[in-house]
Amino acid sequence: MSIPLKCSLLLFALASVSAHALTVDELVARNAEARGGLDRIEAIKSIRFEGSLRFTGGFGSIDLTMMQVKKAPEMVRSEVSVQGLTQIQAWDGTEGWQISPFQGRKDPERMTEDDARGLADDASISGALINYKAKGSQVEYLGTEDVDGTEAHKLKVTLKNGDIETVYLDPDHFIEIRIVGQRKVRGTETEDVTDFGDYEKVAGVYFPFSILSYSKGGGGQQQITIEKAEANVDVDDALFAFPTSTGGAP
Repeated sequence: MSIPLKCSLLLFALASVSAHALTVDELVARNAEARGGLDRIEAIKSIRFEGSLRFTGGFGSIDLTMMQVKKAPEMVRSEVSVQGLTQIQAWDGTEGWQISPFQGRKDPERMTEDDARGLADDASISGALINYKAKGSQVEYLGTEDVDGTEAHKLKVTLKNGDIETVYLDPDHFIEIRIVGQRKVRGTETEDVTDFGDYEKVAGVYFPFSILSYSKGGGGQQQITIEKAEANVDVDDALFAFPTSTGGAP
């Protein structure tokens, strides 16, 4: 049985495309383009999210309001509130601190380097992939892996501090659908899984408005739903610094 010439050429072209293995930089470039373009991403110098957080564990579930603000290059402050109590965690680019009224601690206290690692890793507005070389990270492409029925592109990101984030990109849209973070906390290896969805544009850049995360072996999970987001808000660096007195929301 012979195959017509046009069909043969088409099959050859498709085989050539599938045989071409995407490189790290090609995947990172496609991710940047899919999110809105590198110029738009780099133009966002601060961003503020507001919404709700549902924490589910062995005790049931609890609903809280949440706020998070980030400022370039790597500062972040998160607040969750319920029944008049507000927990704050912040990273100023050098150290982390927190106020933990749910544990009966109403005064600010500095976090250990290990406890602040998660905050530091999450502080970048652009994420782990964008400008990864300038951030001192290394990225390795590990092929594809099934993520809830999707053969996602798998990228291993080794951050400057040695923590590892495995980023999974949707094969059609090249946007993050899952990140698995591995870090050592007080001598113990931890692994956190975060799933992303419901992407919406903020200042021309796509951000996830649904974020589900849990720690392997932790027995609980938290679902963040973003209801409002604003880019390039006016925020002072002092908001992220260890306070001399209890600080409020920006």
